[in-house]
Amino acid sequence: MPAQSADNWLALPKVSRPLATTDRQVLSITTAVDGVEGEGFLVRRAFAGIHHHQLDPLIMMDHIGEVEYGPGEPKGTPWHPHRGFETVTYVIDGEIVHRDSTGGGGTIKNGDTQWMTAGSGLLHIETPPESLVMSGGLFHGVQLWVNLPAADKMIAPHYQDIRGSRVRLLSSPDGGALLRVIAGELDGHRGPGATHTPITMVHATLRPGAQLTVPWREDFNAVAYVLAGRGNAGAEQRPIRMGQAALFGSGGAVTFKASTTQDTRTPDLEVLLLGGKPLREPIAQYGPFVMNTQAELIQAIEDYKRGRLGTVPVTKAAPGQTAPATEAQREHHMPK
Repeated sequence: MPAQSADNWLALPKVSRPLATTDRQVLSITTAVDGVEGEGFLVRRAFAGIHHHQLDPLIMMDHIGEVEYGPGEPKGTPWHPHRGFETVTYVIDGEIVHRDSTGGGGTIKNGDTQWMTAGSGLLHIETPPESLVMSGGLFHGVQLWVNLPAADKMIAPHYQDIRGSRVRLLSSPDGGALLRVIAGELDGHRGPGATHTPITMVHATLRPGAQLTVPWREDFNAVAYVLAGRGNAGAEQRPIRMGQAALFGSGGAVTFKASTTQDTRTPDLEVLLLGGKPLREPIAQYGPFVMNTQAELIQAIEDYKRGRLGTVPVTKAAPGQTAPATEAQREHHMPK
């Protein structure tokens, strides 16, 4: 797992051990369900079984891999629209190429994050690079959707390409856990990602037997998803494993512990810790559009059909990539 790391965890700045605060209890442990995205790649719906009111301002998250593709197997997405929220694509292993209708794009890999604010809307496509399609290889990553407040739903689209080298690295007091702060703030340490909606996103690695307790803003909710390995969540030590999410209650700290033995393929417990300040605004969602009212949804669909969210660039498709969509194809890819 080549996501950003350090040779000596003990030399990193430490996350302080919370004192005189209430440890958050685990409200539920849920298991992701399998789904299919894009041109047929498998994902785990990480937050399946958690009510959207408990996730607010988070909307959903897909977990892709860890998977070893053979030659010709890597797949991407067709051109598709977004409006009204942000997508956060965190690539732990592997590589993905992004293009959009504004002419933007880029490649992220091995610990990089792309933070795309869809805002008023655009069309985009995500594909594996041609080299990965031809050779096959390892891929592991997540895509998180974060809601935008009503006042920011129609802002101009923009991007943050957050290279792994910019992620804020911290450790637990005993050096048994490494924390990568991607966005938001943890114990006064800020990550590089700027957010319209206050959230925190941390990827933690716990060595076998290590315990980690981190302070967590009391006005934020908290959910943790296990990317790899197994261990326990909460002070009450609820068992949790890869593909499961722990939803926490109120309090000022969150606790995890890695099992003393792990699989040889995944020697550590890998946890994505997320949370934010709830917007408490109405949500109206239809596929790739997340708005506040049904009228806004109808307008988003109409704008998409009339090409107001952008035009697909005319380029020749490379292996593993999808050619520009025709009007009929755009109709087909809309959710039914």
